[in-house]
Amino acid sequence: MKASLVAEHPSLAPHLDPRTGAQRARLLEGMTQAVAEKGYAEATVADAVRHARVSRGTFYALFPSKEACFLEAYRHGVEVLEARIDAALAAAGDDWRAQLRAGLRAYLECLRAEPAFARTWVLEIHTAGPAAQALRDATLRRFAARYRASLARAGAGATPGDDALFVLAAGVDQLIGARLRAGGLQDLDELTTTLETCAVALLAGTVDLEKGTTPWT
Repeated sequence: MKASLVAEHPSLAPHLDPRTGAQRARLLEGMTQAVAEKGYAEATVADAVRHARVSRGTFYALFPSKEACFLEAYRHGVEVLEARIDAALAAAGDDWRAQLRAGLRAYLECLRAEPAFARTWVLEIHTAGPAAQALRDATLRRFAARYRASLARAGAGATPGDDALFVLAAGVDQLIGARLRAGGLQDLDELTTTLETCAVALLAGTVDLEKGTTPWT
């Protein structure tokens, strides 16, 4: 199995060679590979240490549980994903809609190119217990904040409320999950356009009733 997105994190990538002795980095990648291979429920610490080529004792010296290792690996993968989206936004210019499309496209391309992380990101995180669910919710809030920051940079006036932006981030997640369960992310042009259409409808049409503001244009 090819290396996952987690392995590209700048704090991990230089340390994945077994000769370096950087066992924590290898275990984070090993856990990602184990979960991609078997799913979170079926993956075991033994699977992770097999992929990482370290001992079970080493695992427990570094992580208290399978869950702790999995969640740390997830956080590293999210940071790489965000860096790729940021690069796409920087290349898209100042127009908010161009940035929106570029960010969505980069997100989709990353998930299609990184099936091990895509499974972790979209599907397995929901099976890993309450701490994972809380982390997932917090991550979606981060992506909602990214939408807000992008709109602010574009000079938007009134913007949707926090919960409306959370709905947008979660809706993107749900559609991609459905596509992955159905077989994968094949037609990125069509999917990008669908997500862009939904996002624009919300971003340009939301009225913040609590503040009494009008939709921004």
